[in-house]
Amino acid sequence: MISRVPCQCSSVTDATLQLCVGFLHALGLKRYYGTGSLHFITWSCYRRKPLLGNPARRDLVLTVLELMRNRYRFAVMGYMVMPEHVHLLISEPLIGNPSKVIQAVKLSVSRRLAIGGEFSGQFWQRRFYDFNLWGQRKEVEKLKYMHRNPVVRGLVASPEDWRWSSYRSYAYGEPGLVRINDWTWWEEKIRQSAG
Repeated sequence: MISRVPCQCSSVTDATLQLCVGFLHALGLKRYYGTGSLHFITWSCYRRKPLLGNPARRDLVLTVLELMRNRYRFAVMGYMVMPEHVHLLISEPLIGNPSKVIQAVKLSVSRRLAIGGEFSGQFWQRRFYDFNLWGQRKEVEKLKYMHRNPVVRGLVASPEDWRWSSYRSYAYGEPGLVRINDWTWWEEKIRQSAG
């Protein structure tokens, strides 16, 4: 078994996240799938440009994410769409793996923008960061990190003011464009395997 490379990516600022990801890949970062753990995933727009700088594009990312959540059957515990990157906290999908999910989201968003004549060229960085979460403490840490992101960046005064995040679902029980904490498929799988 390959040992993990120690990295404090949870404390890394957004500006240096890409450097950390590149460094870990250069050291042979491995993605661990099939463990049943949650995945904290981050990916960026090409060259960290604010290509998600307008609300319609951020809405599109969330609409596509919800479509893929249904297609690949995974649970979303949290999400955050920023002007130049996206954070997700998801379960492993019943169909495919997290890499397939991210590939499908990125491809669908890019194609929809291209078809609509809104963008041409490379929209996303090729790689993404995937951190396995092994306990509830890390899950809470990552959710807090995501939800505080627009406040730290000075985009809003309070997390509830940024509507491209799962924060309001947790704080107020409001439904967002992406359904969070829906384990229906996993419950169905457990019932089928038990019965």
